[in-house]
Amino acid sequence: MRSMTRRGLLSLTAGAAVGAAAAGCSAIGGSAKSQTNGASSPNGGQSADPTRPAGTPIGDGSTMDTGPQPFQPVAERLEPGQTPPQFVIFSWDGAGELDNGLFSRFRKLAQDHNAKMTFFLSGLYCLPESKKHLYRPPNNPVGASAIGYFSDQHIKMTIEQVRLAWLEGHEIGTHFNGHFCDGYGSVGNWTPAQWQSETEQAVSFVTQWKTNTGFTDVQSLPFDYRKEMIGGRTPCLLGQNQWLPTAKKLGFRYDASSPGGRQVWPTKRHGLWDLPLQAIPFPGHSFEVLSMDYNMLYNQSKNATKSDPRNYPGWRQQATKAYVAGFQRAYETNRAPFYVGNHFEQWNGGIYMDAVEEALKQISDEKRNDVRLVSFKQYVNWLDAQDPKLLAKLRMLNVGEKPAEGWQAFTQSV
Repeated sequence: MRSMTRRGLLSLTAGAAVGAAAAGCSAIGGSAKSQTNGASSPNGGQSADPTRPAGTPIGDGSTMDTGPQPFQPVAERLEPGQTPPQFVIFSWDGAGELDNGLFSRFRKLAQDHNAKMTFFLSGLYCLPESKKHLYRPPNNPVGASAIGYFSDQHIKMTIEQVRLAWLEGHEIGTHFNGHFCDGYGSVGNWTPAQWQSETEQAVSFVTQWKTNTGFTDVQSLPFDYRKEMIGGRTPCLLGQNQWLPTAKKLGFRYDASSPGGRQVWPTKRHGLWDLPLQAIPFPGHSFEVLSMDYNMLYNQSKNATKSDPRNYPGWRQQATKAYVAGFQRAYETNRAPFYVGNHFEQWNGGIYMDAVEEALKQISDEKRNDVRLVSFKQYVNWLDAQDPKLLAKLRMLNVGEKPAEGWQAFTQSV
């Protein structure tokens, strides 16, 4: 199999997590100056503000309204004659913290490189197994889950990481709950009404974790999840056609579930921005691979998550080069946004975590002042601020195609 799409995203474990990188700049499309509506870490990055007011509890106090999210850039309209910034979005499916500390590792990486990401939280990561009877997945037994349940300690760790991530300006989206990809119970068979049930349950697990866990030693999440959650990615990239009508009904603004996208400027489906994983160059091969760690794994080790360690150095380098090649192709040509999807997993000795870290470091090279590492939310804010005629013209550029007349003339003539 080559550029993996639906069936290649199976058998994800409970450590799966989602997120996308975002730039902490004063204006998206403007200068890359750091914002001042939050604390700065000693290394110059951004970290959670320890003085942030407690806010107003929502429901049982699992979440709170603490006001606008820190470190959010203003979305500026591109002026005639300007070259579009290069947007890069790193995202994480599941967004749970386990003993390997991958969530905190990539929060730190984002701070070091002035990036923002999207973390697609699985609702079950906030629900203890002792309360699994509360989960009623469509077309599956009560309490069923293809990704299992977290221990109490890991639930606590996850809630803390989500809290800090939001305070640092990252987006918290949804990866829904049980991650069903096979058979009759697969999310690919769910109706719009069943998707609504699944989504509402995901929200309830995140917003009622205090009631469900009984924890008294964990701080509340500092945001209203019903307002903050404007996008998601379906498990295994399945069921988008049935999910989108529900997403529109629930007020979502984008969806990141479409497989096999091309590196071109996005369009809308059902009124939502359609932001798919993309086919990118795969070094050493004539075919392309989806811009996600699991798809690298599938094409390297045929779905095996523990292979011969002698292959790891070469595979790590290949994965890194694939991400960088995808970025370079967009940056040097049509400036289409570049999306990278990941999971907090140590597959094949953790080489995919190392690869995406090295790729982010190379992409965020300080010599480039026109690259924006942003969350999906920040990116769609920018899209919505643009002249629709300009976006339509940008969509005319094919993969790897530069404006023949140069960027200044291309955007001047809208």
